[in-house]
Amino acid sequence: MRRLLACISTCVLVSTLHAYAQKQWTVADIYGKGGLTGHSPGEMTWAPNGSRAIYIGDDGDLMEISSATAKSKKVLSHEKLAPIMNTQLNEKDRDHRARYSEPDYIWAPDSQHLLFDTNGTLWIYDLKNSTGTEVGHTGQGSGDDPKFSPNGQYISYLHDHNLYVGHPSAAAAAVTNTHEPTLLNGEVDWVYLEELDVRSNYFWSPDSKQLAYLQMNEAAVSLYPIVDWIPTHAGVDEQRYPQPGDANPGVRVGVVSANGSKTTWLKVPMEPGQDYIPRFGWLSPGMVWVEVLTRDHKHLNLYFADARTGDVKLALAQNDDKFFDEAYDVNFFAPGEFLITSWRDGHTHIYNYKYNAANPLDGPAQPVGQLENGDYEVGSIKSIDVPGHTVYYLSNESDPRQQLLWAVNLDGTSKRRISKTDGMHDPDFAEGTSTYFDHYSDQATPPAMDICHAGTVCQQIWHGHLPEGYEMVRPEMLELKAADGKTTIYASLLLPPGATSPASVPLINNPYGGPHAQTVRDSWGGAGYYFDMLLTQHGFAVLHVDNRGMGGRGRDFEQAAYRNFGPVQLSDQMAAIDQVLEKYPQLDKNRLGWWGWSWGGTFTLNALSHSDRFRTGVSVAPVTDFRNYDSIYTERYLGLPAENADAYKDASVQESAKNLKGRLLLVHGTGDDNVHFANSIQYIQKLIDAKVAYDFQPYPRKTHSIAGPVAHTHLFERIVWQFETYLKPTGAAQ
Repeated sequence: MRRLLACISTCVLVSTLHAYAQKQWTVADIYGKGGLTGHSPGEMTWAPNGSRAIYIGDDGDLMEISSATAKSKKVLSHEKLAPIMNTQLNEKDRDHRARYSEPDYIWAPDSQHLLFDTNGTLWIYDLKNSTGTEVGHTGQGSGDDPKFSPNGQYISYLHDHNLYVGHPSAAAAAVTNTHEPTLLNGEVDWVYLEELDVRSNYFWSPDSKQLAYLQMNEAAVSLYPIVDWIPTHAGVDEQRYPQPGDANPGVRVGVVSANGSKTTWLKVPMEPGQDYIPRFGWLSPGMVWVEVLTRDHKHLNLYFADARTGDVKLALAQNDDKFFDEAYDVNFFAPGEFLITSWRDGHTHIYNYKYNAANPLDGPAQPVGQLENGDYEVGSIKSIDVPGHTVYYLSNESDPRQQLLWAVNLDGTSKRRISKTDGMHDPDFAEGTSTYFDHYSDQATPPAMDICHAGTVCQQIWHGHLPEGYEMVRPEMLELKAADGKTTIYASLLLPPGATSPASVPLINNPYGGPHAQTVRDSWGGAGYYFDMLLTQHGFAVLHVDNRGMGGRGRDFEQAAYRNFGPVQLSDQMAAIDQVLEKYPQLDKNRLGWWGWSWGGTFTLNALSHSDRFRTGVSVAPVTDFRNYDSIYTERYLGLPAENADAYKDASVQESAKNLKGRLLLVHGTGDDNVHFANSIQYIQKLIDAKVAYDFQPYPRKTHSIAGPVAHTHLFERIVWQFETYLKPTGAAQ
C-alpha cells in the first residue's frame, strides 16, 4: 500500500519560487503531458566495476556516462533500442514496472555486456561491438528475473515457475522441475513484492557453482478474481492473495547445483504457511544465510546454514513487543562481519556484528557496537566502502523532513555529513565504493542529478526546470501539536494568493495518514504539487498533515498505529485542522473538504463518518474492511482477526458507513490487484442499506495507480468538479 505514495503523493514543501507571466493550471497540462520539469535519466545502473553507468536519456537513447569524467555518450539510438525494450505490456505489468522500479536490462560481470529482457526474450548486447544476440526465450511477460552467474559463464532465469540455467551460447535447462502451478521456484509472489520489498528470490553462490532459491507453495492461499469487463466475453485473472488470518504461502530455501541436481533443503525452523523469509543469500561458497520473520511480526531471526547438509544455526534473534520497522536488509561486507539497522533504542540506527567466518555455525553472532546514535532516523545503508573503512547512509538527522547522506567509519568514529545541500537526497552508489549519483531536490528546487565522489565536489549532470509560465505559490510550513497536546507533527498549507477576507477560503485536507509513510518532506512535489496549485487557483486552500502512526519519527511515533487504524490518526488531523483554522482567519470552517488515496482513501471515509464538519470528500482506492487486505501488511498492525476482532471492527469504515456525512465521491480501478475492487462494492452496499447518497467513479482495467494520461486527467478533473460543486458558496450543503 505504501508504495503508491511514490507515484501520487500530493504533499509538498516549497519555498518562494519565481513567478512568471500568469498561465492557468489545467489538469491536462499536469497529467496529460507529464514531465513539466523535464525527464531525469531513466533506469540508470552502474557497471559492476564502477567505471561507468548506463541510462535512458530524454529522447529514449541508451546513454553511457563515465564515473571519472562525468561525460556522456550515446550507446544505442532509441530507434534501435525500442525493438528490444519491454513495450508491449498489459496494464498490470506496466503498473508493476513503474511502481517497483523493475529494470529492462542488467550488466554482465565483465562490465562490457548488457542483458535485456524483452517480453520474455533475452538479448545480450555487446557495448564494445554494438551488436545484440538472442540467448533465450523465457515466455511472454515480465518478471522472469534473468541473471548472470558471478563468473559470467552462465545465464539464469525463471520460466513456468521453474529456475533455468544455461550458457549464453547454448540452450538453458531447468534446474528445478516441479509442475504444480502453485509451486514457485525462485519466483516472487505479489505479497512479498508489495509488502516485504522482495525483488528476487534466487541467488548465485560466489563461486558460480550453486544457486539458493526460495520455493513458495501457494496451494492453500486464497484466490481473488480480477474481472475484465471490457471484452464481449468477460475474462478473469485469478490472483493468489493471502488475507488476514488466511494461510500464507509455504516457504523454504533450497540449494541446487548450476548443472542440475537434487535440491538440498535448509532446515530453517519456522511455521509452514505462517512465517516469512524476507531476505536470504550467500555468506560464502557452501554457506547460506536466511532471515525469518514470524507471522506476528514480533520476532526476526537470522540463521546461518550449511548448503551441503542443510544444517542451521541461529545467528541473531531480534524481538519487539509490537512490530518491526521493515528494516530487513542484512549487509555482509567482509568475512565474519555484517551490519543491520534497528530501532531497538527508539530510533533506527546502525549496528555491527561479528561471527566466526571459518565456521559460521560455531555460535551466534556477537555485537561489536552501534556505529552512530541520536534523536533521528537512519533511512538505509547505501554503501560500505571496505578499503575506505566507511559506511555511507541516509538519515534525517538535520531535520525530520529531510533526507541527507552521511558517513561514519566502521569503528563508529568520525561521523560526518556528506550532502552539501539540504532537502531530499537519494544516492545510487557504485557497489562498495564512494562514487554515486545523487538524485535530489528541495522545497524550491526541481529534481536534479549529480555525479559525486564522497569528499569532493559533485558535478551536476542533469537538472529539472520550473514549469514555464505558471505562478508558483509558496506553502506555509507548519509545526503543530498532535491531539495529545505535546507531540510535534508537521504540516504544509497552501493558500490562494491574496485571499485575506475572513472565512472566504474553503479548506481541503489531503493526508495519507497510514503507517511507515512520510509525506510532509522538504522535496519537490511534482504533479501532486501542481495539482495543489490548481486547487488554489480555483480558490481552495490545501492542507497536508503527517499524524502519529506515520513514519520517519521513531519507534514510538510509528507504533501509535499498533491496533489503532483510525482514532489516533483522526484525532491528530482534527487537532491540526483546528489549529490551522485558528491561525488563518481567511479559512472558512464551514466549508471543509477531505480527499485521499489508498490508506488516505480509507481515511477520507473514516473522517466523513466520524465527523459532521466536512461538506464533501473524495476517496480513491480505499480499503473499506481490513479483512479484505493482505496478511503481511494488515497483521503487522492489527494482528490476527480471530485474536483481535475489535481492532478489525474499529478499523472497518464499513461499520460506520451509515453515519457518512457530506457528499462522497468514491473512486476505484476495476483491475486493482492491491486494494481490490470488492472494497468499494462492499462499501456501496452499506451506503445503499443506509440510504446514503454517493457518487461512484470506476476505472475499467485500471490498477491501484489508475495510471495513464487519459485516466489521470479524467480522474483529477472529476476531483476538481467535486470540490467546485460542494465547497463553493453556491455549492450544496451537507
